[in-house]
Amino acid sequence: MPGHLAGRRVVLGVSGGIAAYKAVELCRRLVDAGAWVAPVLTPDATRFVGPLTFSALASEPARTSLWDAPEPIPHTRLGREADVVVVAPATARVIGAYAAGISDELLTATLLATSAPVVICPAMHAEMWEHPAVQDNLATLRRRGVHVVEPGVGRLAGGDQGPGRLAEPADIVAALERVLSPRDLEGRRVLVTAGGTREPIDPVRFVGNRSSGKQGHALAEEAAARGALVTLVTTAAGRAPVGPGITVVAVETAAEMEDAVLSRSDDADAVMMAAAVADFRPKAVADQKLKKAEGVPEVVLEPTADILAALGRRRRAGQVLVGFAAETAEVRERAAEKLRSKGIDLVVANDVSAPGVGFEHDTNAVVLLGADGSEQEVALSSKREVARIVLDAVAVRLRGDAGSGQRESTERG
Repeated sequence: MPGHLAGRRVVLGVSGGIAAYKAVELCRRLVDAGAWVAPVLTPDATRFVGPLTFSALASEPARTSLWDAPEPIPHTRLGREADVVVVAPATARVIGAYAAGISDELLTATLLATSAPVVICPAMHAEMWEHPAVQDNLATLRRRGVHVVEPGVGRLAGGDQGPGRLAEPADIVAALERVLSPRDLEGRRVLVTAGGTREPIDPVRFVGNRSSGKQGHALAEEAAARGALVTLVTTAAGRAPVGPGITVVAVETAAEMEDAVLSRSDDADAVMMAAAVADFRPKAVADQKLKKAEGVPEVVLEPTADILAALGRRRRAGQVLVGFAAETAEVRERAAEKLRSKGIDLVVANDVSAPGVGFEHDTNAVVLLGADGSEQEVALSSKREVARIVLDAVAVRLRGDAGSGQRESTERG
């Protein structure tokens, strides 16, 4: 199912730095995401990568000059047709020329000829990156609305270490997704939970589950891309990446998650409980590690708090609540019961026993059931794509467009 890049025309600018080799992978990822990719290489870029490589991977032949294209004014066509222009890598020279309005080759001419969003991905040696002239030029571009994907810190050409390393292709694609995302959640406060809780048996062992937190983190990323003010309560803060603009609250146990969620839920316009919260925890926790020589311990369990049900009872008017149901059988029936019993607006259910679905996978297949009687199946897709579809449904309900069933659900709260 398509994401925000599907069907979009992307001008991929490549300038002359050693990081140009990463632009090949970026080109492939953009095409795989459904974008129409038009590569534009500066003359210096061709010293590092060949135009034929991009022509073979992209949606149209790579352009390298104002003068060798079949049309007389290629920069105008490229600029007008683009939905977004991304420059990766962006060297100090290209950044400076763009900031100064100098169009001395095809890429800078295209940058000046477009009204589409522009994303700059700098890459250069640390001393160049830190130079006041480069930083001033970037500040100028930011003031004009240009998006800058900050470089990373790591190994640079020549073996040095420091800032200036081109952002990874996956991070650049994510930045483009954010730029092209609808801003339908602008200013909304969204609370997301993610990961599986761990309930201690002793200082070493715990009762847990296989949830990686990937779906919850994808929901947080998508909500932030659409303009929401996102708080992510997660048990996977150190294991799953978190993008910019997301406030992270790290927790471990169900009790910690309950405290973190309920203390913040009143301010949230939407709460999405994607975390796999343990239903039971050990009634007593040993102070010291249990030893095998002492025999098989008896672990007595007690129920944890039902956070979703508590949210349903205390919800305020207009707040949207989304639950998640990880099942292995009778998925729709159990999801429908959860929807009814918890007093929520949406439930996102999946069969975690199916191939490629659920825990630890990068993909998911779900069904969305709404309190208004709506039902939507999502075939096996990336977790970010599932997040996009879930947020589409949340945005509809926040606007109050979900129909009378949704209004009745809100009024019951």
